[in-house]
Amino acid sequence: MITNNKLYLIALIAYTALFANCSNDDKGSAKIQVSLVDAPADYDAVMIDIRDIQINVSSDASDENGWQSLEGAQPGVYDLLLLTNGEEAFLGEIELPEGQLGQVRLILGDGNKLTIDGQETVLTVPSGSESGLKLNVNADIQAGITYKLVIDFDAAKSVVMAGNSGKYNLKPVIRALMEATTGAIHGTISPASTAAVVYAIAGEDSVSSYPDETGEFLIRALDAGTYTVSSVPDEASGLSAATMENIAVTVGETTEAGVLEMK
Repeated sequence: MITNNKLYLIALIAYTALFANCSNDDKGSAKIQVSLVDAPADYDAVMIDIRDIQINVSSDASDENGWQSLEGAQPGVYDLLLLTNGEEAFLGEIELPEGQLGQVRLILGDGNKLTIDGQETVLTVPSGSESGLKLNVNADIQAGITYKLVIDFDAAKSVVMAGNSGKYNLKPVIRALMEATTGAIHGTISPASTAAVVYAIAGEDSVSSYPDETGEFLIRALDAGTYTVSSVPDEASGLSAATMENIAVTVGETTEAGVLEMK
């Protein structure tokens, strides 16, 4: 059993060093992290000029006003051939409300180039691509979960010779793959009106969250494993901490912890 003194010590450590608190502001949202990878191709280099990465946050996929750029987007010219064998380029991330992620699109610039036998040539992008390369994802996303959206840009299939001209066109062949990377814990404290902090503790590490006015809490972005969940009330309340042990977290799922009753 974890004592109050140890819980307060963990709380102090959590506030000052280990993890950022998971607040109720994003309680109903999921985090999407976007990465770029490639399959091998028989060229020296395939440089792709990515100007922007956007996700359609509208429930209507045809809504052109629903496109939103990733937070911390990393535009630039990427050599796809370096993004193989587990290597990847982080393109940015975004918080989205629970529901469905419909489409993502890449906005390409004109700095696309191909190198063969040491000779560099321009890759011509087909007309009409100014509006972006739209990829259908159509994946359900759950609040509290962190997902990785992998954009698999197949360089071997995307680079096409333009007849006998000696020139090359870029006709992107891309897959968008969604995978969950973390899980979450949901529960309720009682009494609901008590000012408290809830911790998910694994070994020396902890992640915290504040319950809302109904006493509900969601501790998100947790690695798979077994956690002790503790609700530490404000000292002025006169209540003791409530603790649940052996709460299992599975990637892609929200575990229901039930009610933490402080007495």
